[in-house]
Amino acid sequence: MGMAFPSVEQLTELITPITESHRMDVETIKVVRAGKKSVVSIGLDSDTRPSLDELEVVSQELSEVLDAAETEGRYSFGAGYTLEVSTPGVELPFTAPRHWRRNRTRLVKVTQEGTSQIWRIGALNSSETAVILVGTDKKQPVIRNLELTESHSAVVEIEFAKPPAMELELAGLNHEDALERGEEDK
Repeated sequence: MGMAFPSVEQLTELITPITESHRMDVETIKVVRAGKKSVVSIGLDSDTRPSLDELEVVSQELSEVLDAAETEGRYSFGAGYTLEVSTPGVELPFTAPRHWRRNRTRLVKVTQEGTSQIWRIGALNSSETAVILVGTDKKQPVIRNLELTESHSAVVEIEFAKPPAMELELAGLNHEDALERGEEDK
């Protein structure tokens, strides 16, 4: 029985202790097998956005762990593998409160029941179950509270223009203050 190539779950389990020690989250793991060789791509992020130097350090530690797993005979990575460690691209869909928190003040495309709208991301509430979304309707600011349990998909929308000051101001308010502002504007 030959050693198996680790599954994404097994890889996640192997690398999580290291990424956690650096306060990073594993956002994506992709394994591309090309003949005898393979590429393991790992997307890591943190609240402060990892620098290239930090990613390099983590990459070194991850290589050691993967090599050790192979030496111990737990997994096989084929005739040689390449490890790529980077931050995930902006096309990563939001699946956790941290994605909203880390992209605050950026634009987001939120799709619900087949309809997409562009909003600016405001504050999460203290329990991280809802997020303030700021929009503009007929030049008036609109504040919406999105419960993260509501069915939706969300992804960063690339912005080329300078953000309107009013939207940034509202996105900068804490959750409760933003809700109050939303009530006043009704």
